[in-house]
Amino acid sequence: MTTKTILERALAGERLVFNDPEFEQIAQIATRTETRLMAFNQAPTSSARHQLLDEIVGYAVPSTSEVHIGFRSDFGQHIFIGEHVFVNQGVTMVDLGGIYLAAGVLVGPNVTLITVNHAEDPGRRRDVIPQAIHVGQGAWIGAGALILPGVTIGAQAIIGAGSIVTHDVPAATVVVGTPAKILRSIKQEVH
Repeated sequence: MTTKTILERALAGERLVFNDPEFEQIAQIATRTETRLMAFNQAPTSSARHQLLDEIVGYAVPSTSEVHIGFRSDFGQHIFIGEHVFVNQGVTMVDLGGIYLAAGVLVGPNVTLITVNHAEDPGRRRDVIPQAIHVGQGAWIGAGALILPGVTIGAQAIIGAGSIVTHDVPAATVVVGTPAKILRSIKQEVH
């Protein structure tokens, strides 16, 4: 039987105990990411930014995808970006629990995606409870929206600007508000 690393446990949604000796690995990655993000947000060209983004996430991000400056992440290595993804300026990703952006996802300016929570017990409050965010193909997250841990956004869904998404969003629906509620279904136009 093999034991999972702390990073594998984070992606599996398992509670991470703050005083676990492996927690230092998370801190080291976060420090490295912070340094690379400073360079990313000051890089003079999109190709330089793309190279730095590859280093931040730890794999080759598809060349068809674009992440604008003003980008923030507390970890970096658990962001998974598909083809033709567009991430606008000022986006924050708290990604230890895993953020999965499928092909064609659009993320508006100043969106925040958070994949970690903390224990309620004051004596264990520094423990981290990770839960992945999954954003389905072609979904659009409007400006200033906040997506909370464990949320899945269905394909082609639209999250209204400024919404706080606390629960899963069905495919091809528009949600708005705080907390976000379904406004209507999206009707596909025939082209």
